[in-house]
Amino acid sequence: MGDGPTSLDEALRARVEANLCGFRRLPVSGDGLRSAAVALTLLADDQGEPCFVLTLRAAKMKNHASQYALPGGRLDPGETAEQAALRELSEEVGLELPPASVLGILDDYPTRSGFVITPVVVWAGAKHELKPNPREVAEVYRVRLEELGRPDVPHLRSIPESPRPVISIPLLGTHVHAPTAAILYQLHEVAIEGRETRVVDFEQPVFAWR
Repeated sequence: MGDGPTSLDEALRARVEANLCGFRRLPVSGDGLRSAAVALTLLADDQGEPCFVLTLRAAKMKNHASQYALPGGRLDPGETAEQAALRELSEEVGLELPPASVLGILDDYPTRSGFVITPVVVWAGAKHELKPNPREVAEVYRVRLEELGRPDVPHLRSIPESPRPVISIPLLGTHVHAPTAAILYQLHEVAIEGRETRVVDFEQPVFAWR
């Protein structure tokens, strides 16, 4: 494992907030792309260890069914990315958080399926119950942040369909792919480690292009 944070406390919140405040995020033009947002939610597990929220999408979802994902979705008319991320967090896993819980925003990530995703980093803190909405979420997980600091993260491979490397992260006994993997990798690099790491050049697997 990496030398990641070992407790979810105010020192970690201050560290993440300072790193995001000093980060020069890169937006992506939305021309021809639909705007979406995801919530990178920092909270504790039952042992008080710092985690993030990851979901397994319901099998009957129209798009990207049974794939691992971050809580999120399309922006409603007039919504900001921050508002959409908090709304989707409430709708998908029953976690109600105020606007003040938003710590910052990472780079936009354009997807092969026609979206530009804005990742919003959110502080939930300790002792929150997660209630997955069965219409959208099959399972919800609290994954320890230390998993993102492992020496085998990120996993990169080449494919004939693209000159860009496909990124994945080994989690939960499988591999989580981009866009989720790219966004999680940048969360660790920027928010936790304070490095200005870009992920827009990481590719998605072909099955996620639809």
